[in-house]
Amino acid sequence: MVLTLSKRAGRSLLVLFLVTVAAVSLLSLAPGSAAQVILGENSTPQAVTELNAKLGLDQPLWRQYIDWLVSALQGNLGTSPLTGQDVTHAILDRLPVTLELALLGLLIALAIAIVLAVIAAATAGSSIDRGISAVTSVFLAIPAFIAGPLLIYFLALKLGWFPVSGWSRIGDGLGDNLRSAFLPALAIAFVEIATFQRLLRTDLVSTLREDYVSAARAKGMSRTYVMFRHALRPSSFSLITLAGISLGRLIGGTVVVEILFGLPGLGQLVSSSITLRDVITVQGIVVFVALVYVVVNMIVDFSYGFLDPRVRKAVRA
Repeated sequence: MVLTLSKRAGRSLLVLFLVTVAAVSLLSLAPGSAAQVILGENSTPQAVTELNAKLGLDQPLWRQYIDWLVSALQGNLGTSPLTGQDVTHAILDRLPVTLELALLGLLIALAIAIVLAVIAAATAGSSIDRGISAVTSVFLAIPAFIAGPLLIYFLALKLGWFPVSGWSRIGDGLGDNLRSAFLPALAIAFVEIATFQRLLRTDLVSTLREDYVSAARAKGMSRTYVMFRHALRPSSFSLITLAGISLGRLIGGTVVVEILFGLPGLGQLVSSSITLRDVITVQGIVVFVALVYVVVNMIVDFSYGFLDPRVRKAVRA
């Protein structure tokens, strides 16, 4: 088991290494130089040279990577040459907003998807199953940049249940915080609901045909007990994997929603950094999101053994 976990950790570290190499290399691939991109087309050669030296971009690429890696391992992702702000502090300052938004959106998607998938699997082939499939098809066709304005119009402007924009921190009150986070979280959850529901429904239908499920039913166990005790957990492998990937994607992909709802998260930060041509901050955010992907996927891999005893036995064998 230790060997298997080591292999998985090794693969994750390799992925992270490749991502960091690519992120550092991007500065060298910028037209002219990264310093010229930051300073703009009207920059003087002297200013470009000075900024290249300040950022260490006048060094060989391998040297740039080593210097960056040593700093990154100490928690230092660089300093913005435009704002003078520490990139790590900027990310950590915006992270709670994006993390809460991504987690809340994921929880909403999972809760709705699991209920719909269980109902659909229990009534497979019926009109209820087909109706749920039709609803999820509609969800798939509603990306966040369309769902957001619709939710704002109906639930914020028309009904007044939620604020149109802005963010209330948890310290200002949990109720106000959830009211400001619910609409953007729901906007990013629609597509995830459809994806999760369809995947889990397919796995549940397959699991319900297994011999051990038939044996449980033959012993007189109720359909509800069999569904939740014997079928749901082993059917959750693909869902857990997809949810982990989705969490990493949501953390790195909330740009449109954060701009639309005026939320001070990582999406807003990367958008403003791109507009300002602050490539150092963009580089730091890219590496941070990649780290989140790797860590989440490692947690997902390690969670398989807790979901199904058969996996633990296979690993030990």
